[in-house]
Amino acid sequence: MKSAILHLQNGLEIEGFSFGYEGSSSGEVVFNTAMVGYPESLTDPSYSGQILCVTYPLVGNYGVPASKVTDGLSDVFESEKIHVRGVVISDYSFNYSHWSAVKSLDQWLKEHKIPGIFGVDTRALTQVLREEGSMLGTITAEGCTPAAAYDPNTENQLDIVSTKEIIRYGNPNGKKVVLVDCGVKYNIIRCLLSDKNTEVIRVPWNYDFNQIPYDGLFISNGPGNPALCSQAVLNITKAMESEKPIFGICMGNQLLATAAGASTFKLKYGHRGHNQPVRMVGTNRCFITSQNHGFAVDCSTIGSDWEPLFINMNDGTNEGIRHRNGRFFSAQFHPEAASGPTDTQFLFENFLKLL
Repeated sequence: MKSAILHLQNGLEIEGFSFGYEGSSSGEVVFNTAMVGYPESLTDPSYSGQILCVTYPLVGNYGVPASKVTDGLSDVFESEKIHVRGVVISDYSFNYSHWSAVKSLDQWLKEHKIPGIFGVDTRALTQVLREEGSMLGTITAEGCTPAAAYDPNTENQLDIVSTKEIIRYGNPNGKKVVLVDCGVKYNIIRCLLSDKNTEVIRVPWNYDFNQIPYDGLFISNGPGNPALCSQAVLNITKAMESEKPIFGICMGNQLLATAAGASTFKLKYGHRGHNQPVRMVGTNRCFITSQNHGFAVDCSTIGSDWEPLFINMNDGTNEGIRHRNGRFFSAQFHPEAASGPTDTQFLFENFLKLL
């Protein structure tokens, strides 16, 4: 086995072993506390520009499933490719076993030219990231030239991962939902299509969708800094004038809040995992949620016509907002899961009922 080094922005160097693509890659190092779901996480566009540290020690034991596509959507992955720039794990399972697996994680990373490093004390690394915050890092396999440092927060990641064309799914005679693709996960589209009387119109993040007829607006998840997405905010602001239903998830929460006049800020180390507890404001109802985001909405800047919908029970940050008209709302977490708990999928039902 070849050795590999993870070099962090603070000067810390962590030695391990290379797996996946033998090369070098740089990005923002973040951690995810989920126990399972690496095929979904690695294909989540919200990880664009980031190196993912998986805190659960054993990774790769159930391999990677076949990429079956139905009606233009993968049945098992969250996009058409791996979006992370590197993977950091503790114990890599060389032997995988699962009825749906067709290849190893190592082979899959090689195919997508994504370097990985294992044999790392990911608990110690996570403690560093929690204390000092997410930071830039570089994975370099033995004998390879280190990649130039890359900071994804200085580039519009939405423009990298968003579709470049309009794509339609579902029933062409049904209710029309415009989906602003900021880096959408496929399971969001699957959830919207659970109502057979729905057509999803997927448009680029900066497309002026107000020029086409639609019954409801959905703003997807996505990577990076919401402050770099002014064109999307302008289109959403205009859409609110029609009072047609609007539902946003993750980046969609931040963009809807920005359109409503609120501001956002970068979290120290973000929320990434399957175990984030949130409370619905005004109730004692709590939910365990799947999350993946590095920015949050500043609750103190929300206008008088808006109110927080969910609050994170770990750190008190915003997890969603709603307008007092009841037709605009959003969630910072992922009610579509994939992977993760499905406690909050009722939000899709609420949205579809408003169409």
